[in-house]
Amino acid sequence: MSCVLTAEKVQKLKAARKVLKEIKYEPAKLEKGYANKTLYINLSDNSIVSKDVTEKMKDVFIGGKGFGLWYLWNAVAPSTKWNDPENEIVISPGPVGGITQYPGAGKSLVVSLSPTTGSVVDSNVGGHFGPLLKFSGWDALEIQGKADQEVIVFIDGNKGTISIEEAPLEAVDTHLIIEELTEMYAESEEDKRNISVVSSGTAAQNSLIGLLNFSFYDKRRKSPRVKQAGRGGIGTVFRDKNIKAVVVKFNGVKGDLNNPVDLKKIQELGIKLHKEIHDFDAIQTQKREVGTANLVEIMNDYDLLPVNNFKYGYHPETWKIDSKQIKKKVTQNMPDGCWYGCSMACAKAVDGFELKTGPYKGHKVLIDGPEYETVAAVGSNLGIFDLEHILECNFYCDTYGVDTISLGTTTAFLMECYESNILNKEITGGLELTFGNKDAAMELLHQMSRGEGFSKIAGQGVRKIKELLVKEYGADSHFLNDIGMENKGMEYSQYISKESLAQQGGYAMTNKGPQHDEAWLIFMDMVNNQIPSFEDKAEALHYFPMFRTWFGLMGLCKLPWNDIEPADNRQTSEPAKVPEHVQNYVELFNSVTGKTIDKKELIVQSERVYNFQRIFNIKMGFGQSLHDNPPYRSVGPVTVEEYLSRQDRYDQQMKELIGVDPEGKTIEEKMQITRKYREDQYDELRQTVYKRRGWTENGIPTLEHIKNLGIDFPEVVEVLKKHL
Repeated sequence: MSCVLTAEKVQKLKAARKVLKEIKYEPAKLEKGYANKTLYINLSDNSIVSKDVTEKMKDVFIGGKGFGLWYLWNAVAPSTKWNDPENEIVISPGPVGGITQYPGAGKSLVVSLSPTTGSVVDSNVGGHFGPLLKFSGWDALEIQGKADQEVIVFIDGNKGTISIEEAPLEAVDTHLIIEELTEMYAESEEDKRNISVVSSGTAAQNSLIGLLNFSFYDKRRKSPRVKQAGRGGIGTVFRDKNIKAVVVKFNGVKGDLNNPVDLKKIQELGIKLHKEIHDFDAIQTQKREVGTANLVEIMNDYDLLPVNNFKYGYHPETWKIDSKQIKKKVTQNMPDGCWYGCSMACAKAVDGFELKTGPYKGHKVLIDGPEYETVAAVGSNLGIFDLEHILECNFYCDTYGVDTISLGTTTAFLMECYESNILNKEITGGLELTFGNKDAAMELLHQMSRGEGFSKIAGQGVRKIKELLVKEYGADSHFLNDIGMENKGMEYSQYISKESLAQQGGYAMTNKGPQHDEAWLIFMDMVNNQIPSFEDKAEALHYFPMFRTWFGLMGLCKLPWNDIEPADNRQTSEPAKVPEHVQNYVELFNSVTGKTIDKKELIVQSERVYNFQRIFNIKMGFGQSLHDNPPYRSVGPVTVEEYLSRQDRYDQQMKELIGVDPEGKTIEEKMQITRKYREDQYDELRQTVYKRRGWTENGIPTLEHIKNLGIDFPEVVEVLKKHL
């Protein structure tokens, strides 16, 4: 890192601190994966309270995302806005989270009301914070209220102390503050591994697309690193509450701290998966070599890599930013995991990168990534095929606290608006936002950190920008809605879904917005043709969102589930589900908690939380069929140039699927015919999915369904009765 910390500087930071509240507590001993306590902090009055975790909470909401949704539900009213003091940030790792024997067990789920969607959002994040919080005696951290001045919350799980402190001198940008606080609270170099910091950045406070960074100390690089809770603007909520950082310290991580029922079984399951990763990762997904960036060339080869605001799925210059080039940048022969025991080790990093722009120009920094989503979002989707730019943007997004997916998708939208003469230099303050203009894209990001210029508009996200362009500049709302890649106020993640009806539903029928972590079905649907009928697609859009939800209840990463496969997985009856790994997870949960679920009950556990989140959306004014409408760009070609780029494919589909001869028809006529067909297909899929999920034609869970799931609480029934 570039921050030079002397003992004198650390002492100066400490001297400026003022303790607003401090309490002592007796850290709870974990039993069967639970501490059975939640830490509640209200920054408006500096209250610090221990809450009991009930058996009902564990049975119905399990942990992680489930706990976050339940606490937030009870904290907010339908009228609550994201920047009201009543809004909360809830962080919870789940009962399996923190184990060191099975890969991918260091995850936390963060839940809040989103500045961009106005409704509940959850974001999955790695790093050490969640497990260390849990080992400090807490199943969840619930933060409400707003501080009068900038504060840091410090949880010491060994001493059993919690404090809220004024923090006037510490930095805001993440790469600086995580180093300051790690140095400040560590008693030795080795002790730095026992500290994790949650922070955001300067751009999060000046936009609605802020993220949270969760740190972990890299002993080999001798520097703290970060993973991101990126989606939905939770970092903006964090900074609005005047939080500079939340810090947890716990010394003594070991394999049995969860006090599981059957540690030996957990070890056996872990050894089996470690061996698969060792034997097959290099020939399957190369996560240990390059992380998720292995997808760049794969997506390009299948016409799925977003280019120029999702117009196209392929570009001949993609080789400049593909995994082969990235492998030359990331530190090699150094498998990186963001929690102990994760041999998947996908957390890649670039060391000693010299910045060329911005306030830290000339500094040599450590960059975490780049992930596939970042490469696509701030690279190909902007028409930029420059790896140096992508790495620099990756760093600044992290330290400024901005979601790379939302930033990239928003900037791509603005670039198309600029090239369509909806925007001009007068409106953008001189920025020439054309596709491929890396200097303008980078300057927009730096403006966001400073809270200046056109970034005040850009930082609002696609949905609010569309409304502004219509109101202030008379733009065509239909065109903007077609090309504005957002749903429910969340910007699309980085996959072209035009040729995958199932993926169109997997994006637009999500609870929180179009994030691939709920249902990624492109290969099943488009490439392998494993789900040909509407019923097949609906079944997939039931099972996979529920199964992926389960990871967020437990504190688990999804990558070890299907990014590595047993040798005989292709011979199983349902290879897409990786049935051996599904059974591993059933046994893992049972071995931690002592319960006796099977693979069917695993899905039911998720259904309860998934349907509860849908009802939460309804409570907040969302969650109905009209909110599941996709932008047409995700369904089919919006512009003539898009149609022409795949004309042979579209003309052939018109003959074979629609039953219309394209001969003699204008491009506009063919586009109209194609559009009607594709929109009708989506509508039929939507109704088939609703039926499979136990929802009405308007997308609302039925009373019978929630009763069968056991979530027919009076307050839940009251919300539904207003809409059924």
